[in-house]
Amino acid sequence: MVATPLGQDVGYGIVVGLGFLFALGMILTTFVLKRYNYELQTSEMFSTAGRTVKSGLVASAVVSSWTWAATLLQSSAVAYSYGVSGPFWYASGATVQIILFATIAIELKRRAPNAHTFLEVIKARYGAVTHIVFMIFGLFTNILVTSMLLTGGSAVVTSLTGVHTAAACFLLPIGVVLYTMFGGIKATFLTDYAHTVVILVILLMFAFTAYATNDNLGSPSKVWDLLQEASKRHPVEGNAGGSYLTMRSKEGAIFFVINIVGNFGTVFCDNGYYNKAIAASPVDALPGYIMGGLSWFAIPWLAATTMGLACLALENNPVFPTYPNRMNPSDVSAGLVLPTAAVAMLGKGGAVATLLLVFMAVTSAMSAELIAVSSIFTYDFYQTYINPKATGKQLIGMSHVMVVAFAVAMAAWSTGLYYIGISMGYLYLLMGVIISSAVLPATLTLMWSKQNWYAATFTPPLGFACSLIAWLVTAKKQGGELTVATTGANNPMLAGNVVALLSPLIFVPLLTYAFGPQNYDWVSMKQIRKGDDHDLAAAAHVDLELVPGERTHSITEEQAEQDKLYKASRIARWMTVFMTLAFLVLWPMPMYGSGYIFSKKFFTGWVVVGMLWMFCSAFCVGLYPLWEGRHTSVKIFKSIYLDITGRRKPSRAPVITDGKDGSVTLTEGVSEKVMEKQ
Repeated sequence: MVATPLGQDVGYGIVVGLGFLFALGMILTTFVLKRYNYELQTSEMFSTAGRTVKSGLVASAVVSSWTWAATLLQSSAVAYSYGVSGPFWYASGATVQIILFATIAIELKRRAPNAHTFLEVIKARYGAVTHIVFMIFGLFTNILVTSMLLTGGSAVVTSLTGVHTAAACFLLPIGVVLYTMFGGIKATFLTDYAHTVVILVILLMFAFTAYATNDNLGSPSKVWDLLQEASKRHPVEGNAGGSYLTMRSKEGAIFFVINIVGNFGTVFCDNGYYNKAIAASPVDALPGYIMGGLSWFAIPWLAATTMGLACLALENNPVFPTYPNRMNPSDVSAGLVLPTAAVAMLGKGGAVATLLLVFMAVTSAMSAELIAVSSIFTYDFYQTYINPKATGKQLIGMSHVMVVAFAVAMAAWSTGLYYIGISMGYLYLLMGVIISSAVLPATLTLMWSKQNWYAATFTPPLGFACSLIAWLVTAKKQGGELTVATTGANNPMLAGNVVALLSPLIFVPLLTYAFGPQNYDWVSMKQIRKGDDHDLAAAAHVDLELVPGERTHSITEEQAEQDKLYKASRIARWMTVFMTLAFLVLWPMPMYGSGYIFSKKFFTGWVVVGMLWMFCSAFCVGLYPLWEGRHTSVKIFKSIYLDITGRRKPSRAPVITDGKDGSVTLTEGVSEKVMEKQ
């Protein structure tokens, strides 16, 4: 864009001011939960939320974590480049992983009920060397995801407000760091909910503007007419009839494959998704992930179908920011299609809405990455190799240090990427090449008892080497030289991504049967233990058994839990097979094969389905969590009211006091139960 629609004061106000506002809100929420719900911030609560989170909040957290800057910006860019197929390929190619992950989430809770990270499970099964290999791939994943968040988010902030990109890279994480440090993963769940609601509201506003109220667009039929004209002006090579209104798109299909492969890596190798599975209560993990996956589908589909196509429809109109020129390809790759369309439709109001939208997407996903990295360093590095007898205070201190250190390091790294010309779009296509060779061995660690040490340890680096060779050789052959442009083209990225995901299909069975199957009995995973938080409980004069999520379960309760998880795992497997076929084959392939070009009526129906789906998503992740948590909310608000009016002060925490008769009585407001003194 030539001139920024908003001033730098607005940019700094939203990036810094809103960040601090969220941080203040979460600090207050953490205080309220501690005062009225007796939630002591132990190391277990910081990293697992006491393993008590319900399905509605899990679903909203999944949606929020999966709604990166790329979800909104890259999906709109592929819609601008390839037409209506782009949004669908983006949405379906990244929804399937979340639904498939539901099976892994259930198996993780079933096989390793006390785990804090998926890497602990790998250590329990294969030992230190394999553990370190997967730790490297896990951290690569977190670095790539956070790089995309900051490069995409800072590019939008700069394009809309003129705030320098380097400043945006360092300022965007500040509020996230503060509330993540104070509230841990529970804070990320609660802010994820708030962020998701704001994102849904803004996207629905954009959709109604484009398809109902805008003077230059205003209806699906008008958008269809303008897309027909755009197809004549700039026919898309490889699309049926050169049209933007068809699912048959050669480049779109290539992107689809890249998208599927890369997103397998960023789900199955990202500790953030395992964190949410671990934090979910046993019966809520499956419905939470299924609801989250289905709800998320509508976000990139409708966002890109609205903003990417609106950008195409308006680029020949004087309201378009770069009129009479089309968007620069480098701006498209940087993710600026959505903000350009928003400014064209709504002027400064569109710019503010986009800034808010991107801020929410970047900060909510980044909080999940901060927790993911801090839990890896705390439990998989510090407790495992440095201080095996770490106290709860030491563990939570390490978590705080790593939240800050990772945020600072990634701000500096993302600034470096900006200066060498690496955009969010480039990183999005690259991520599968780097990390997807670890997907299959990581999955089989929980799903297949025969995978041996050699297969688990050597497959990821071997697959990584093969994917790098395929990517760079293809780029050199097709482009003649290795540059950002030639290595970032679709075909080299396709070659690297496919080799990364599929080469383990050769290496895993080859190494497993060459050196003999393991026949693992799953026992060592159950021996993973929770962090020892007795020092924190003693310092707060709290009985640890009464802190939510810290109670020791009886053998009967544990068996009942295992039975529920086993039933859920069977449901998850059938459901994931059905939904994978539906999203990847039954729905899109007939439309791709026929080369059908959307009629005006069909396009209208397509848009209406997207909007209805978004309303269903708003119910699942906006209203349902409120209904699910209504009892706790009522209890807390009642306690606050009684406290403020002076009618009843809450006890500091569930403290145990000695009775004169030798019994131990729990503080009033916690329980009337009297326990026999041991």
